[in-house]
Amino acid sequence: MADPAAHPGWPARLSWGPVVLDPLRRRDAEEWSRARLANEAWLAPWEPTAAASWAARHTPSAFRAMRRVVLRRAGLGMTLPFAVRVDGRLAGQVTVDNIVRGALRSGNLGYWIDRSVAGRGIASLAVALVCDHVFGAVGLHRLQADIRPENVRSQQLVHRLGFRQEGLLRRYLDIDGEWRDHRSFALLAEDSPNGVLARWSSRIPR
Repeated sequence: MADPAAHPGWPARLSWGPVVLDPLRRRDAEEWSRARLANEAWLAPWEPTAAASWAARHTPSAFRAMRRVVLRRAGLGMTLPFAVRVDGRLAGQVTVDNIVRGALRSGNLGYWIDRSVAGRGIASLAVALVCDHVFGAVGLHRLQADIRPENVRSQQLVHRLGFRQEGLLRRYLDIDGEWRDHRSFALLAEDSPNGVLARWSSRIPR
């Protein structure tokens, strides 16, 4: 169990319509493996370099090992690892990692979404829900998202939610076999005084 004093706002369940965000479950292993394997071409260009093959890194046993690690770190107040579920089906993840308290009160945002539900605003909604939770119950002040210049979709997503570009990080992360430049975007708690979800919903076509 997470220590509320070390990590306020965790564990948590966030929802809007058919989309639910909650902690990864042990029984998600098979579904997670199928989704990740089916989305290799969609996801691999944005994933950290690894020696093992994609298939080896996305078995049910790999999920269970990953889940043990992230839930342990969540209990220590270092990360917020959410599963994204659409109509009850696992469809991605949103994670706020590298959480720092004290004077900084910041975290790094990352996410992936199943291609089969892409283009429906689900990733934007999931990130918006997490942003409001982070600036509310969790008590952070800043969220940073570092995105490769080639990843236009993700840049558009964070821009729609109010993130501002702050700079270029040269050869910042080892991604897909190379040290890649990243554009750094950030959102502060005061940037969306009415909430990020309200900003997201205001852009839904009526």
